[in-house]
Amino acid sequence: MADKVLMKGNEAIAEAAIIAGCRHYFGYPITPQTEIAAYMAKRMPKIGGVFLQAESEIAAINMVYGVSSTGKRVMTSSSSPGISLKGEGLSYLAGADLPALVINVQRGGPGLGGIQPSQSDYFQATKGGAHGDFHMIVLAPASVQEMAELTVKGFELADKYRMTSMILADGTMGQMMEPVSLDIPVEKSIEKPWAVTGTKMQRKHNIINSLFLKPEILEKTNYDRYQRYETIKQNEVRYEDYLMEDAEICIVAFGIAARVSKNAINEARKKGIKAGMIRPITLWPFPEKQIAKAAEKAKTFISVELSMGQMIEDIKLAVNGKADVTLCNRTGGMIPSPEQVLAAIEAAAEKGGNN
Repeated sequence: MADKVLMKGNEAIAEAAIIAGCRHYFGYPITPQTEIAAYMAKRMPKIGGVFLQAESEIAAINMVYGVSSTGKRVMTSSSSPGISLKGEGLSYLAGADLPALVINVQRGGPGLGGIQPSQSDYFQATKGGAHGDFHMIVLAPASVQEMAELTVKGFELADKYRMTSMILADGTMGQMMEPVSLDIPVEKSIEKPWAVTGTKMQRKHNIINSLFLKPEILEKTNYDRYQRYETIKQNEVRYEDYLMEDAEICIVAFGIAARVSKNAINEARKKGIKAGMIRPITLWPFPEKQIAKAAEKAKTFISVELSMGQMIEDIKLAVNGKADVTLCNRTGGMIPSPEQVLAAIEAAAEKGGNN
């Protein structure tokens, strides 16, 4: 068994990115993700990499665009308001079909909000992230170990599908410390014949661009891109199910909310309530088929979120009216307690969700 080291979630992301072959990091400090930039500032010069604190979040994402166009693995990180500033660049990356990894360690909002953990960027991450028709692969870790593993996986998926991967972590995940194994297998970066690496007079010029002035060409490009998205939906959905074999009440939660919910489910089981959980690991693509299948048995679904209720809309679409869907939430930087989730489970059971 590989040795484990005690690491903060943000540090685990940074070290995992290096393991994945990332040698270019561009960022800007903002709580609660600043440790990523601080870690990269120390490590990158020692391994022949590039760390640059850009003059703004906008500059950082455009530096990512430039390095990605050369075929290199590249990363940036920020927290909620900073991700909003990167939005234009995220759309340009999508429009040029460039792979990159973006980290969002969420804080409360809207606006400057607060520096405490939140999950209220779910809509922003899963419904595109900026202007135009596009998606990002969105990965939601629920442990420091997953912070590391999904960082590596994020790079691999980005390269495989030529698109942006985003790690959507709440502030708790970034700040908490846990033992981590860094013995993470890495798929080698795939060939990138589209990259701008210099022709050496041996091939045609590659052009990285997101501008299509002929509408029929832009339309075809968008349709082709969405065909790729359908392939991702078929092949890349990731989730964990917990005690779902006989569950009549199904919790759906990700990140720290899932960890809290697991404790509540264990207590509910002690009381004879058949509760279980589906934890989306990919928020996009969302495990809609798995939730739809669960709705054949479960009578109630409870979305546990650190927001005013965003993921609940995707749950309702997947359930498609076959079961009740309710919300158990805290917001503004507050985290639902196991007792609050247990109370929601018990309320559902009393209404008939456990007959």
